[in-house]
Amino acid sequence: MSFLFRIVAVARKEVRQLRRDRLTFGMIVGLPVMQLLLFGYAINLDVRNIPAGVANLSGTQRSRELIADAEATQVIDIIERVRSVEEIEALLRQGRISVGIVIPRDFDRRLVHGKRPPAQLLVDGGDPVVLAAASQLVSLPIANAFLPVRKNRQPLPTQLRPYYNPERRSAVHIVPGLIGVILTMTMVLFTSVAIVRERERGNLEMLITTPIRTTELMVGKIVPYVIIGVIQVSLVLLLGIALFRVPIQGTIQDVYSVAIVFIAASLTLGLFISTLAQTQFQAFQMTFFTFLPQILLSGFMFPFDGMPRPVQLVAEILPLTHFVRLIRGILLRGATLDEVRQELWPLAVFFAVTLTLAIVRFRKRLD
Repeated sequence: MSFLFRIVAVARKEVRQLRRDRLTFGMIVGLPVMQLLLFGYAINLDVRNIPAGVANLSGTQRSRELIADAEATQVIDIIERVRSVEEIEALLRQGRISVGIVIPRDFDRRLVHGKRPPAQLLVDGGDPVVLAAASQLVSLPIANAFLPVRKNRQPLPTQLRPYYNPERRSAVHIVPGLIGVILTMTMVLFTSVAIVRERERGNLEMLITTPIRTTELMVGKIVPYVIIGVIQVSLVLLLGIALFRVPIQGTIQDVYSVAIVFIAASLTLGLFISTLAQTQFQAFQMTFFTFLPQILLSGFMFPFDGMPRPVQLVAEILPLTHFVRLIRGILLRGATLDEVRQELWPLAVFFAVTLTLAIVRFRKRLD
């Protein structure tokens, strides 16, 4: 019996410790709830409303019916209407659309003769899920447009042109995004324990006696890790090229430019966590809590367009969401910094906000 009493005594002590540790208790409830909501509500493999552009060079009634039929499938959401194939290709390269519909000037004649595909689907083939969803448009709306004209003849499908990943290899899609995931896990973790480690080792007292300012301390903390992050980017790129033949369509300078901005944003998030945590273990817990939403909602694993609109708004706050678009745009589509600048400023804002919060929360004194 004394054996059981000792076990019960230890168990009671552990329960009391858990009750005092609010962060651990919160994760006991928070992690299952977060995973349930993310996987049950936010993650959706049935992609709908893919941003699309149309170049209707024909302008006839039948071509307009074709566009209406395509949009009625709810697979695409036409957000751009342009006048040339070149404009469609530019929108694809910039990442503003994932699907382009090109209707040639002789659209009606092609319907009648049936010797050439009546239209083209230009798809960002870098994302296999988007490519598979867009492929539904090859036969569904086009075939309906053919039937009134060609009667009993078998309608020709529209021509599907997958851009940026013609071989449809998954590694081409995964490896660029994996750079962001690796940087997120390492950079945030490194700096999340920075201030806490100084406190636990007693070094914070030494810092108090120095003339160093809070801003200088924070920036000095992240500079070495920026270099480490650049090394990690180089390593993943080299392995991606050597092992998986991942192409680099853009310039390597642009790759490192966006990587450095993202590294800085991730490091300041870690610094902010470090000012909240009291121990290194708490810092690890809080850091892990930020990994799940970033990885699941960024578009790295699951298509961003398949998420509900409220979840997309939350994902837009996360730095990994913008970096995944940036790195895939530069590596796979050959986009320039000017063409993807709309994804750069959210990272800069995130960096400024989290660095400011870290500075405000940090107190150059022993607690």
